[in-house]
Amino acid sequence: MNLVVLLEMAADAFGAREALRCEGAAWSYEALFAAAGAAARAVRGAGVRHAALLDETSPAVPIALFGAAWAGVPFAPLSYRLAAAEEDALLERLASVWLVTDPARAVRAGARAGVVALPASSLLATPPPPPAPDWPDDPDAIALLLFTSGTTGAPKAAVLRHRHLVSYVLGSVEFGSAGEDEATLVAVPPYHVAGMAAILSSVYAGRRLVQLPRFDARRWIRTARVERVTHAFVVPTMLARIVDALAEDGGALPSLRALAYGGGPMPVPVIERALRLLPHVDFTNAYGLTETSSTIALLDPEAHRAAAASDDPAVRRRLGSVGRALPGVEIEVRGPEGRALGPGETGEVYVRGAQVAGEYLGAGARLGADGWFPTRDQGFLDADGFLFVAGRLDDVIVRGGENLSPGEIEAVLRAHPDVADCAVVGVPDPEWGEAVAAAVVPRPGASPDPEALRAFVRAQLRSSRTPERIALCDALPYTETGKLLRRRVRAELFGCAP
Repeated sequence: MNLVVLLEMAADAFGAREALRCEGAAWSYEALFAAAGAAARAVRGAGVRHAALLDETSPAVPIALFGAAWAGVPFAPLSYRLAAAEEDALLERLASVWLVTDPARAVRAGARAGVVALPASSLLATPPPPPAPDWPDDPDAIALLLFTSGTTGAPKAAVLRHRHLVSYVLGSVEFGSAGEDEATLVAVPPYHVAGMAAILSSVYAGRRLVQLPRFDARRWIRTARVERVTHAFVVPTMLARIVDALAEDGGALPSLRALAYGGGPMPVPVIERALRLLPHVDFTNAYGLTETSSTIALLDPEAHRAAAASDDPAVRRRLGSVGRALPGVEIEVRGPEGRALGPGETGEVYVRGAQVAGEYLGAGARLGADGWFPTRDQGFLDADGFLFVAGRLDDVIVRGGENLSPGEIEAVLRAHPDVADCAVVGVPDPEWGEAVAAAVVPRPGASPDPEALRAFVRAQLRSSRTPERIALCDALPYTETGKLLRRRVRAELFGCAP
């Protein structure tokens, strides 16, 4: 099934219903379908092999996404935060591309051979009726190319085919299940897999999509109130800022029913505070990767409430988990030799399912012969199948031959009343090879003593996991999508060479 079929079904079933709203402009499902058809004609007329978008969130994003699928070419949403040289490198790799961007970039990029560039606003004019539905029906065709952030080298292009994305949507959303009063607020950028998944899921459910081009906590709250938002997705750093802003604001979010978060580890104190501030909201922790077409595991609202209310440490601990596998998805944790590990044993997280792609442009798939994908995340499953993710395998600190998980140490530090945020990294050490170092952001008004923090960690973990160096800082470096930049922590706070 081609992705366009999802939009066609919505346009046929509830065409006059509002599909999209961004900064006051509204689009019905019929209008969105017509605009996608016009975009498809433009892509075909350009004779290119790819379609791309290099701009903030706007109605041009779903139009370009479905237009590319209709035209039968891969769609590549690119980060608008890239430097000019990085933009050029990605356009060079795409080679033949129809590019939607801002006016200034359109002029610069349009001068390149093989690039047909146009401003995003040109997609928003009222189009003529779409042509007959003649999109290609090849489920194995590439639908999306999502470039990694490139924090550890040149960006890789994750390949998601139509069958992967459709499998995710059909397995997690019921067609037309949203009421006309429902609206999803999306503030993650379009180049994040969650942004793409939100479009596809909202269209299939028939839910109005409210776009916020750039995240600001107070603006997010104001938009949620004005647009009567019922559903939302945020990354953990966004939720922390929203919670702070709500506490200062003293107001409520009366329309909000469900809030999903993901994209990085959620500090337990933040979600505990959010549950207290918004007791009427259903919280969901969604864990997934670009290579898995978004979510593969969920900590659902019932599990959130059960964990928050429980006196059993094993149950309460689940607030720090990412929940259990979605139907149709299998998750295993394996040791270095590839053996499946038992409950509580930490290893690499593997996943298998119809939505799992595990493929990179020019490098093929990383799926095993049995269909399992190694995520490069480390973690463990408890006896009831709840998955706990402890960070990337690449982030493991090797101290004297012992593998230490930064996530385990960070979870303890974040539980200290004086700590708002923290990052644990390995730094060179002449005796142990690597030593544990922690960058700590104090809570407002607090002045944590480094030795007291070390004692706090030592009381709960083995002495080898106690940070030998602690640096206090005002903030940690995160990407726009909530990914901690550990290389910058090492370089800027501990003077380590990149």
